[in-house]
Amino acid sequence: MEQYFTKNPETKKEIYKFDWNIGKDRYFFYSSNSVFSKNGLDFGSMLLIETVINENKNFNGKILDMGCGYGPIGIIIAKAIANSNVTMADINERALELANMNAKENNVETKVKIISSSSFENINEKYDIIVTNPPIRAGKEVVFSFYEGAYNRLNEGGKLYVVIQKKQGAPSSKDKIKSLFGNCEVADKKSGYFILCGVR
Repeated sequence: MEQYFTKNPETKKEIYKFDWNIGKDRYFFYSSNSVFSKNGLDFGSMLLIETVINENKNFNGKILDMGCGYGPIGIIIAKAIANSNVTMADINERALELANMNAKENNVETKVKIISSSSFENINEKYDIIVTNPPIRAGKEVVFSFYEGAYNRLNEGGKLYVVIQKKQGAPSSKDKIKSLFGNCEVADKKSGYFILCGVR
């Protein structure tokens, strides 16, 4: 079975479109096969979005959505946090094509930059916040490379936000982030999902 972290998916492309309400705002997303959570936002991504927005209402700066998929996390954050500029990165070329479509569909194309990158390979800037719903199925080594890359690409005082289920390795992720950052707090947890936060 082809995974969502494949660079060039070979399955037949079938485009879907769905809408999603968050508070008073309505979003529209194009999706397809061979991308993560193709039929709608998963619970973990929603919890991550809510936590980042709630904790950074007066934020002004640069955000990176690492492993952005078709773009819902970065797009919603870009729209909800007025003074943010968001870079969205993924390895999956199909997902990136959809992310570009979705940025335009939700009128945030001037606030986001979308780039192809395997983990942090093509990430050269520094950020104030990095968010990720990491590709658990790619294995611990890949997931931990996201944390290591985030540490190196955060400004002093910058924050890494990670969503991960307890059964999929939240305790070991917390230990890894703490070993890199010297700290790691549980910013929120619900229904077995943890939002971990490390401050650079």
